[in-house]
Amino acid sequence: MKQIHINRIIQCVEKLCMDSNYYLNCDIYNAIEASIKDETSENGRMVLDILLKNADIAKKEKIAICQDTGMVVVFLQVGQDVHIIGGSLNEAINEGVRRGYKKGYLRSSVVKHPLNRVNTGDNTPAIIYTEIVGGDKIKIEIAPKGFGSENMSALAMLKPSDGVEGVKEFIIKTVSQAGANPCPPIIVGVGIGGTMDKAAVLAKKALLRPIGTKSCDEYIAQLEFEVLEQLNKLGIGPAGLGGKTTALCVNIEFYPTHIAGLPVAVNIGCHATRHACAIIE
Repeated sequence: MKQIHINRIIQCVEKLCMDSNYYLNCDIYNAIEASIKDETSENGRMVLDILLKNADIAKKEKIAICQDTGMVVVFLQVGQDVHIIGGSLNEAINEGVRRGYKKGYLRSSVVKHPLNRVNTGDNTPAIIYTEIVGGDKIKIEIAPKGFGSENMSALAMLKPSDGVEGVKEFIIKTVSQAGANPCPPIIVGVGIGGTMDKAAVLAKKALLRPIGTKSCDEYIAQLEFEVLEQLNKLGIGPAGLGGKTTALCVNIEFYPTHIAGLPVAVNIGCHATRHACAIIE
């Protein structure tokens, strides 16, 4: 049984919070750069160029890519042969967020009560999803989620008879209605199956998959391709100013579901869909 002290977890989360907010992921940067060549709109090309310059400045100066530094979503994979010592795992995660946002001069965006709206002042608590896996390591993936894009996300409990065409229609409708609000070009995470809550988590996790990687399921991979083509025909374009670069990718995750249901969740990520990962051994 391997022992891992919470101090290592705190330090790891602290660094990941800053790194994810400072550095645009390489796959996203490269996808934006590549899309400039194909973008037919002059305004679209201008916006894409500005996004890259913004990312370069953020990286060089170690400042946030965006003023909305998000609510921190944490995906944990904890090896079943790990014994965490020194305190609570969840408290360690939140302490890491607290330190990272203070040290990194990142905006505190979390309110303690959804109706009273009093800011917690340190961007905690985080949203934490924990999965127990084999092994003796802890994998921590941090995904600060801005709410310009989060607010444009949607969930539908479709009927099985709606089928794949119903799923396509719902995804396209959700992105179309979102328009410029989620700061396109966007990344579209889709969760299909499970229950209402499972579909939503799948959609969130789908945003973490690198651009250019396809689903391991051939049927789903084809669906990703078809939906992406349709989204980029909507004409929303970069920053909503028109063009063919509305979405950089569509990532779909799926799970078995009940015979009577077809849950579908769409979680939209902005052009700076942020995430950073580390493994504690």
